[in-house]
Amino acid sequence: MGKIKKEPVDLDTTVISEANVTVKEEDTYDDKLKYVNSISKPMASRKLAKKCYKLIKKAMKHKTYLRNGLKDVQTRLRKGETGICIFAGDVTPIDIICHLPAVCEEKGIPYAYTPSRSDLGAAMGVKRGTVALLIREHNDYQDLYDELKQDISTLGVPI
Repeated sequence: MGKIKKEPVDLDTTVISEANVTVKEEDTYDDKLKYVNSISKPMASRKLAKKCYKLIKKAMKHKTYLRNGLKDVQTRLRKGETGICIFAGDVTPIDIICHLPAVCEEKGIPYAYTPSRSDLGAAMGVKRGTVALLIREHNDYQDLYDELKQDISTLGVPI
């Protein structure tokens, strides 16, 4: 591994250089909101999004308690799995995901949108972004799960 250098480019952007590889550091929460779809409601606030990412990190430690990807989440919802759904707000085309909130409402599953699919992937610990996540209940993160479920239900999602 080479030496890591951080160089400020302008007020909101930082470039990280490591061994001839330059990566632009992510934009701020407000910048990501510019790329969000019109159907992305209810949108998680900055604080709620951080709670979502924290829960995702904890759920990743337990196999089968975090379902990720459009196809897997769709299948598990249809088969009757419950939990909390988290969707990315910057999905294009929106046709691929627009039916899932209706399925969640029908099954009584709370859901929320976060601004960026790459942030959802980063919370899982992978470099690739993900469109949809289903987090199932587990004893190791029960408190955070219940708190997040309560917060999402106050966003105005019909359950």
